Amino acid sequence: MEAGERLGFLPGDIMEKVEPYLRPLYDAFFDLLSPDKFMRLLDRKVIEIVPLAYMRGRTLNESFIILDEAQNTTPEQMKMFLTRMGIGSKAVVTGDVTQVDLPQGKDSGLLGVEAILGGISGISFVRLSASDVVRHPIVQKIVRAYEDYEARARDI
Repeated sequence: MEAGERLGFLPGDIMEKVEPYLRPLYDAFFDLLSPDKFMRLLDRKVIEIVPLAYMRGRTLNESFIILDEAQNTTPEQMKMFLTRMGIGSKAVVTGDVTQVDLPQGKDSGLLGVEAILGGISGISFVRLSASDVVRHPIVQKIVRAYEDYEARARDI
């Protein structure tokens, strides 16, 4: 999902088209595994990175499945993703509900998921705050400043 801008048609195969959006995920894997090890696991299909739309109809057994940027899913996409888990699988859904980039009038699947799934055994929700930020220390201050600003705007 573009962050508010229109990037237009990108040439190339599907991986070349989605690669710019995958850069943050690649960077995280590089930090965890090293670029060489990550690329070997990707080449051997031990790690698979696919657009959400390509998940439809799949069942993922013995997998650790991550949905990143889930604030940009619709409720229908969220349901489709969560129902892909097969035997022995675990799923993690990450997102920031303050940074939804869906078109006007489209609801975020992340916003309502806790109301739907809260209380189901085996499902947990974790909320992170500015103190959980592991970027430059100034980012924590920026996040807090936005939270304070938005709280003041709600009080008006």
